Amino acid sequence: MAEIHLEGVSKAYTRGGPLAVNNLNLHIPHGRYAVLLGPSGCGKSTTLRMIAGLEEPDSGIIRIGEQVVNGVPPQRRDTAFVFQNYALYPHMTAAQNMGFPLRMRRVPEAEIKQRILEVGRVLSMEPLLGRYPGQLSGGERQRVALGRAMVRQPAAFLLDEPLSNLDAQLRTEMRVELAQLQRRLGATFVFVTHDQVEAMTLADLIAVMHKGVLQQIAAPDEIYRTPANLFVAGFIGSPRMNFIQGELTASATGTMLQAGDLQLNAGSLLPASETPDRQVVLGVRAEHLRLSAEGPLPMTVELIEHLGSQTFLYGQVGQGQHLTVAADPDNPPQMGETVRLTLDAAHLHLFHPQTGERLAARLQ
Repeated sequence: MAEIHLEGVSKAYTRGGPLAVNNLNLHIPHGRYAVLLGPSGCGKSTTLRMIAGLEEPDSGIIRIGEQVVNGVPPQRRDTAFVFQNYALYPHMTAAQNMGFPLRMRRVPEAEIKQRILEVGRVLSMEPLLGRYPGQLSGGERQRVALGRAMVRQPAAFLLDEPLSNLDAQLRTEMRVELAQLQRRLGATFVFVTHDQVEAMTLADLIAVMHKGVLQQIAAPDEIYRTPANLFVAGFIGSPRMNFIQGELTASATGTMLQAGDLQLNAGSLLPASETPDRQVVLGVRAEHLRLSAEGPLPMTVELIEHLGSQTFLYGQVGQGQHLTVAADPDNPPQMGETVRLTLDAAHLHLFHPQTGERLAARLQ
């Protein structure tokens, strides 16, 4: 079983310096496809390298299965690491690269050959086994790197941005292949990326990190629909979530949210501890803003982005507040036109303006 536990794990690269990973508590169940997601410098690669044994934590405990692996060298952790730059030996064929870790373990040659052929069939790369890395495309070299990990038959695969060097079309193809591969193997995959599309496509569990701190860990749908804080809400989704400064006030009809020209009834979905008369941030995604002649919110269209099946409007409401709105690609408004917007009350979010923490799932 390749359950992975990190308990209170911290890491700094200089004594007294900033923490690359700060008190991380993370549980990845066996057989899950977990993605560590966040911007550059958030600590996701450092976390992966600590799981692999390439870095040692300054504090905390790392378990793989039932074994505490602090201080255990990488070759004894039953994990396989796939690097961003493939790290293939140029003087070895694809088959020799794939078999190298088995030869280092003194596995019999007959078994090595059998494993290479089996993995070659799984990855559809039998014709490539006799070629050298210089004769392979980027996607083919990536398959060799994956094959080298697979022949070891590890309990867990650790992948550090393995698709970042590929072009857009090949990245899409490899995402599909990686998802299918994980389902076939049933192994634990931990995948690092800064690309939210990769995360949403591949993962059944996403851990969002920022400045070394875990922000939220959940299924992709939950991360998208119920972000834990402002950072997650703004990082997940393309285009990013709209944020509008507002204020909660008490009235005869209940708690009201006033945000510029917009006034909404906050209903009963705010926690009981949340009192009126306070500043808040209203979050709404582009697809939950709709054009409506009777809408309460006027917006002047400043830019129209055509993406084939989707069209997005960028415009200004009130004094300096900008919004992104999804529009009908077959009937968009004109540049400079003033349109009116209505909000889907079932998909609105409230956040604390100082802490950024989520206050409510929706308004009504």
